[in-house]
Amino acid sequence: MCSPQQCTINGVVLHLKSFLSTDCCDTTDEYNSGAKCENTCKELGLKERDVLQKMAEITKEGFLLKQQLIEEAKKGREEKQGKVTDMQENKKQLDEKVEALRTVKETAEQPEKEAKERHLKAWEEQKAAIRLEKDKAKMAEAFLELDDNADGFVSVSELQSHAELDLDADGTLTETEVQVFLHLIISQSKCATYLNVPPNVKTPEKSHEDGEAMLPYDPDTQALIDAAQKARDDFEESEKALREMDNQIRNIEKELSFDFGPDAEFIYLYSQCYELTTSEYIYRLCPFNRVSQKPKYGGSETNLGTWGSWSGPENNKYLVMKYEHGTGCWQGPNRSTTVKLTCGKETVVTSTSEPSRCEYLMEFTTPAVCQEPANMDLSPHGHEEL
Repeated sequence: MCSPQQCTINGVVLHLKSFLSTDCCDTTDEYNSGAKCENTCKELGLKERDVLQKMAEITKEGFLLKQQLIEEAKKGREEKQGKVTDMQENKKQLDEKVEALRTVKETAEQPEKEAKERHLKAWEEQKAAIRLEKDKAKMAEAFLELDDNADGFVSVSELQSHAELDLDADGTLTETEVQVFLHLIISQSKCATYLNVPPNVKTPEKSHEDGEAMLPYDPDTQALIDAAQKARDDFEESEKALREMDNQIRNIEKELSFDFGPDAEFIYLYSQCYELTTSEYIYRLCPFNRVSQKPKYGGSETNLGTWGSWSGPENNKYLVMKYEHGTGCWQGPNRSTTVKLTCGKETVVTSTSEPSRCEYLMEFTTPAVCQEPANMDLSPHGHEEL
């Protein structure tokens, strides 16, 4: 039997306000109207029972999936904890290995350094000798150019015939200027008496940096360099392995520190991302990390918030996720996203919206929030009058 507000069929109470706008139930919704209307209460009850049946099936299947997630989480957590313990033990051994190789490296680098310094010193001395020979050759060439009468000596009159030596550029080279020139040259060179020739005015020479390559190392020095390089390579390889192990330990410990629910049922979401594409944007939810938005047809990504905390009601905080401190809005607050979780067989983002400026709302289904369903008998057994 029906009342103006509800029907009770097979123990299921159906609220009819949503249906009575288009259908009526034995004319009681039209008081004193006198109208005759077909009783649709049974039909409406069947429809609502179908909806409830489907919801019950989803809840049941979702809860079974949740139990699997809990078992996998428990097993995975134990494995990760065991892995961290093993890695910490291995890290101690690797620490010792790195320090031992550091000592080997430093021991090999000292003779390498000394051998390189000896080689460099010998090379500098050899370059100085080469430059000296070049200077001598240039001085001899200059002498031949200034010794006009080829008598083996350069006289004042011979120097006066070379206008390029005119110090004040007045067109004449006086004897005084010649003496000044000779004095300057002799005072700047210990080789001024070589072959009775004053040193010529020098032009810039090609230095070691300009292209004079250092001679190859001798076999003994090269052997020391090779040994030191091998020690460096071994040390750097072990040091890199130690850094990688440290990173792995930190990442696992970080994962284990998260609140993944009473039974760690949400841990399967970690390091995963889920997308929803709309007509304009691609929304991306990476649980326990961040939420982002990217234009569908190209453009930069916008951070809609990074993981903050569980923000559900007191009776179950795991129904809502909060992501905060996203990209700032123009003359507005930083973007943030609230993610509401509902029971479902699949893990999927179902909708997104922006209820307030720069505050986003995302609907997300997951079996991790499915609760154990109550026994509900929806099979027809007649009806119960109210």
